[in-house]
Amino acid sequence: MPSTVLVGAQWGDEGKGKITDLIAREYDYVARYQGGNNAGHTVIHGDKKLALHLMPSGVMYENAVPVIGNGVVIDPGVLVKEMALLEAEGVSCKRLKISCNAHIIMPYHKDFDGADEKRLGENKIGTTKRGIGPCYQDKAARKGIRVQDLLDEKIFRLKVETALAQKNPILEKIYGLHTYTVEEICEEYLPYARILKPYMDDTTRLLNEALRSGKSILFEGAQATMLDIDHGTYPYVTSSSCSAGGAAIGTGVGPKAFDRVLGIQKAYITRVGEGPFPTEQRYPEDGGTGEEAEVGELLCKVGHEYGVTTGRKRRCGWFDAVIARYAAEVNGLTDVALTKLDVLSAFDTIKVCTAYEYEGKVYDYFPMQQSVLFHAKPVYEELPGWKDVDISECRTFEDLPENAQRYVEYLEKITGVPVSIIAVGPDRDQTIMRGWDR
Repeated sequence: MPSTVLVGAQWGDEGKGKITDLIAREYDYVARYQGGNNAGHTVIHGDKKLALHLMPSGVMYENAVPVIGNGVVIDPGVLVKEMALLEAEGVSCKRLKISCNAHIIMPYHKDFDGADEKRLGENKIGTTKRGIGPCYQDKAARKGIRVQDLLDEKIFRLKVETALAQKNPILEKIYGLHTYTVEEICEEYLPYARILKPYMDDTTRLLNEALRSGKSILFEGAQATMLDIDHGTYPYVTSSSCSAGGAAIGTGVGPKAFDRVLGIQKAYITRVGEGPFPTEQRYPEDGGTGEEAEVGELLCKVGHEYGVTTGRKRRCGWFDAVIARYAAEVNGLTDVALTKLDVLSAFDTIKVCTAYEYEGKVYDYFPMQQSVLFHAKPVYEELPGWKDVDISECRTFEDLPENAQRYVEYLEKITGVPVSIIAVGPDRDQTIMRGWDR
């Protein structure tokens, strides 16, 4: 059976939650492969919208097994609360499988995350301060604490003691923060072990056995390509491999298992946090004036562009085809789900960035130097819009107004990737399935 990697193809917040929620029912397993509770996505349950941060979207379907892979970093307190929320809404979590090799976010990770951002001042990265980066730091330094360590109190205590011998002096002497005792952390974390133990598993073996028995897997990524630790706009990135290759690393399933790589893109583009953003339409509070400020404010208002995890106002801009082509290459995209096309109904004309210009040179590819990206001027193509035409009831491509059809076809042409799904509203049924055939 075919398996699919679902990956954000911009700076995140592309609507991966809706698309995952939409197609997850077609798969036997839904495996989250990286990130932590710094990511958030919204799924539909009946007439309610639920915000999930760690739980794979497959939990919403009784036929699918939701899996948290080894590449994910887990805040056990957040996971337990999320499970309780879902159970209270009538969504069973009994099928959940958690990798014993996933790393655990500790209280001091969150302290370091916030303190580092404060210390960086104007050079801050814009993290969610959830402890994600420091947890991955410890993982890379071979000093991390994993889910399996919760199963042996003696080992857990020893690892916490070793960690605190290093962390406490830094917390106290450098940052002037609260320090921790082993008992303090054990008192909070060991009860999580009793709750989560029934869900812990060798998920690498589980997923590979599933593939051998003909089952299908949806590999669900968080964040997006331009936030990838290697391929994103470093250092304004997350701390994990959130491009498609991360699905193999974060689950232990070989890349030969991936039959399809579905990229998720908004019909425009947004990002949260700091870093370069060539097509940004700045808000007045960020120095935007005139048309630029009006476009930014309108995209934010109509698109409800506020972060699921942080509530922060997202930075908004026109579609960037340079980034789209780069994401297609990095991920090996087979097709694209285009979201929030309905938001563009607010505009008379729509701009698409086809290249960058810097010091007299035109780049139709993603520049290797960060300094170029920071100062690049977008080269725009302007297309006619379909202002004030409500497309939320469209269910086939032919139902869309002609200019909307031309816009989608133009994006396909300049990015080289077919659009198989088009979202024309936030609800599950406000979707055009155009060439999606698993």
